[in-house]
Amino acid sequence: FPSKLVFHFQTLLDNFERTIIDDSRLAGRPAEIFFGKMFKMEVWETLLGSMRVGEVAEFWCDAIHTGLYPIVSKGMRLIAQGKDPLEGQRHMCGMGNMFHYHSTGFPELDELMRTPQPLIFIMELLQVSTNPMSYQRESWMMEKDEKLQTVPIFHMQGNLLVKQRQYREAASKYKEAVLLLKTVQSREMPGDIDYNNLGRMIIPLELNYCQCMLELEEYYEAIEHTTELLEKHKDCVKGYYKRAKAHAAVWNEKEARRDFNMVKLDPTFKPFVRQELKKLEPFSSITQLQSRHREQGLFQRVQGI
Repeated sequence: FPSKLVFHFQTLLDNFERTIIDDSRLAGRPAEIFFGKMFKMEVWETLLGSMRVGEVAEFWCDAIHTGLYPIVSKGMRLIAQGKDPLEGQRHMCGMGNMFHYHSTGFPELDELMRTPQPLIFIMELLQVSTNPMSYQRESWMMEKDEKLQTVPIFHMQGNLLVKQRQYREAASKYKEAVLLLKTVQSREMPGDIDYNNLGRMIIPLELNYCQCMLELEEYYEAIEHTTELLEKHKDCVKGYYKRAKAHAAVWNEKEARRDFNMVKLDPTFKPFVRQELKKLEPFSSITQLQSRHREQGLFQRVQGI
């Protein structure tokens, strides 16, 4: 695993005013790169590699090393705004996208694109980590193979957190793994073998995420995700089972029974379904009572039954 470098930085123009272009502290989060993984600003690897943790240093870099800075800056700015830095881009290299759209969306970066120039970087190295369990990198910075290699790491981390009953943290890991796979899948042609295989890889991660939502009593979240999953994989018995459990928890008796009946088609689930259907019987009594009250014009909210 490569070393993760976490750092704050300022980017300044090499002019009399030393105009500040970017400041990671103002963005509210430090930057991070992985040493040796061909980050777009390769010069940053050289600069950071010469520093000690806790050190603050200033570097002047010639225009030959700063030509791609506008692309890097745009991505980091969008991330700080909670946006996907690759959203809307065509499937081509970074420079290709810049030439296609003619603009980064930030005037000062567009000026740097038109007239590459030397830049000053003030950097503070905060952390260097080589722990594979903390291997976490922005997905937009990863190549396809790296994303696929990272998915099982997140999966394993999620499973360990489940064993520790840290369900919310586990759900976050499963969700990150799903997002990585969906990012890779979005680059494939729908219906192709690779596209379908990636879809199947997503299923167990989504199911694990939904189980965490059940444990956290986030039932509507579980219903939403299982429904999305079942729209694409109508034969996913475990998806019906988890959605049925979520429906039952929020008194959606009709929907719960419908899903449990789908689960019964798999013989291995029949014993579990019988138990769950018994739990629905009190709900059925309440529904019948409410129906009679409506017919008699005497409906009132039934509680404690």
